Amino acid sequence: MSRLTVLAPATLVILGACNNLQQIGQEPAITPIMQSIEHNAMMTYSLPQSIDTAPPLPTTASLWTGERGSLLGDRRAIQRGDILTVVIEIDDSAQISNSSDRSRSASQDMAIPQLFGIPQYLDPSLSEGASLGNAVQLDSSSSAQGDGSVSRNEQLTLRVAATIIDVLPNGVLSIEGSQEVRVNFELRELLVTGFVRPADITRQNEITYDKIASARISYGGRGQITDMQQPRYGQQAAEILLPF
Repeated sequence: MSRLTVLAPATLVILGACNNLQQIGQEPAITPIMQSIEHNAMMTYSLPQSIDTAPPLPTTASLWTGERGSLLGDRRAIQRGDILTVVIEIDDSAQISNSSDRSRSASQDMAIPQLFGIPQYLDPSLSEGASLGNAVQLDSSSSAQGDGSVSRNEQLTLRVAATIIDVLPNGVLSIEGSQEVRVNFELRELLVTGFVRPADITRQNEITYDKIASARISYGGRGQITDMQQPRYGQQAAEILLPF
């Protein structure tokens, strides 16, 4: 094994440790919003509509219009860069209990008291106490018992503003939202992505998480508390490499 092969993993470990050492005494950095995909969607426009599909221009004036900026207009998010509210209310519980019990017993006896006098002829040559009178005796028994149970209870209530980042050819909206809250030296992160139908958006410009297709919801954090809850790098590496 070459010296370079041995030093390469050690160098990666040292570089990773140095990266964490730079965060000592510092708050977790918040992701700049100018670098987010939501900001990019707001700064760029969708492809222009063709002349055939563009809405006709109004030919008469009216005090009441159905445009989005009017008092009676539909202000729900519908195009790239619009914002809507995602309501996450997860309250799931499940209980599974399984029990199995199995047993089996068997006994086999084979005796040769008389067989042309052969047992009586061979018995004197056998060890003391041995006899062919009871030639074979087999006993077997087996039993198995198993119990298993699963109990799970999850409850999460969150609200996050998401941005339409793309309008698919079939009219479905691709959304993505992120939220970061820093309290002291702990940063809580909430990420939501998925696809929604415009018809599922309520008049309050909200949509529940169960109406989001391919929903990806991530709620976690980073900071001092999260670091203390994680095993050290050496312990994680030992648990992966050790075969026992």
